[in-house]
Amino acid sequence: MGIADRRIEDGNLMQAVAKLTPEKIKAAYELVTKGEAGARLSTYYQSCMRCGMCAQACHFSISHPDDPSYTPVGKMDQTMWKLIRQKGEVTPDEVYGMAQIAYTECNMCKRCVHYCPVGIDTGFITSLVRRFCYRLGVVPTYILDTAHSHSAVMNQMWVKQDEWIDSLIWQEDEARGEFPNLRVPLEKEGAEILYSVIAPEPKFRTQLIYQAAAIMHEAGLDWTMPALPGWDNSDMCMFVGDSEMMGRLKRCHYEMAQRLKVKRIVMGECGHAFRSVYDTGNRWLGFKDWPVPVVHSVEFFWELLTTGKIKIPKKFDKPVTIHDPCNITRGYGLMDKLREVVHMLCDKVVEMSPNREHTICCCAGGGIINCGPPFKSVRVAGNKAKADQLAATGVEYLVAPCHNCHGGLEDIIGHYKLGMHTKFLGDLIYQLMEKTRAE
Repeated sequence: MGIADRRIEDGNLMQAVAKLTPEKIKAAYELVTKGEAGARLSTYYQSCMRCGMCAQACHFSISHPDDPSYTPVGKMDQTMWKLIRQKGEVTPDEVYGMAQIAYTECNMCKRCVHYCPVGIDTGFITSLVRRFCYRLGVVPTYILDTAHSHSAVMNQMWVKQDEWIDSLIWQEDEARGEFPNLRVPLEKEGAEILYSVIAPEPKFRTQLIYQAAAIMHEAGLDWTMPALPGWDNSDMCMFVGDSEMMGRLKRCHYEMAQRLKVKRIVMGECGHAFRSVYDTGNRWLGFKDWPVPVVHSVEFFWELLTTGKIKIPKKFDKPVTIHDPCNITRGYGLMDKLREVVHMLCDKVVEMSPNREHTICCCAGGGIINCGPPFKSVRVAGNKAKADQLAATGVEYLVAPCHNCHGGLEDIIGHYKLGMHTKFLGDLIYQLMEKTRAE
């Protein structure tokens, strides 16, 4: 079975493919492979032995053990390797299939890199396929709309500027019922910390802003949140292949922090946003160093707990397991600090196997969850491997410090009837911490 046998109809993919010509396809191919990718892609293409050792790494492949088209090398053979073999001379229907594979059947989690005997970075190659598709406008409808939201309002949820500020004021008002002197400082120049979130927080998970404010207040920190564009640190433009807009977003984020003269940016519990600010967008901009130091919330919470600024008088007493988000474990190495934080919060921790840098992806990252309902069933079926891994722990609670991971894990928990509940680190810290400044 190949991609032609499992084609899923998507409005924008269909409309965009209908407008393609051989000349447009060839031009996009030349731009990406020769103008941007260069020697790295050529080296990977020539080094790949088509051995298939990557098959055991990919959750899509493990979940479809009898279908080699889901293996990383199978996906590369249907996309970039085909483009190179045929020098960009492919049909519009083949471009449709390449887009479906690149956007909805590879999370760019890079687990396969650990299994490849020559270290081929399939995630990088998939990003180039997406870049090629983006240059042709061949992008799934829902994630393209999200990228357009970034372009229009500088956040991924079409949140208007007054709605953003209203959300912060609302959460401050809610939190003051518990902490009378709490404030969510806006635009405070020279603060030690700029707290940075992704747009789904004011849109869907405002309680996380409440919890973060409570933690900052209890720890007695000098902090602020921005009122102007740049507050959203998420980045679907990175995932659709719009590198130009990705660069604009990261520049806006850093310039916001520089304008406020803060000492560092503390980012909320999101993996892809951290990757974008710390490792991808900044590189596209050509920054030698980060204009403002960036800290992920796992590191930040570790610091608060180990220095005693936040005290945990009684730990969470139910067994939990830990999900390692790809972008902050494989991509950044926070697996040990994540465990230290969870062990400081929880009495009983049951590890999944495998874990840490060998973790199985949530199957929501890389923008796949943002491709929307047409592809949800593919995503859920493609992560039976993770569902089996979760079920084997026998626990009820799952700690996952990443928004996309929560979305993907909750989908498979529901579909496979695992009866588990997901927790952010902030959920647990807020629930368990000593509240000396509460009413």
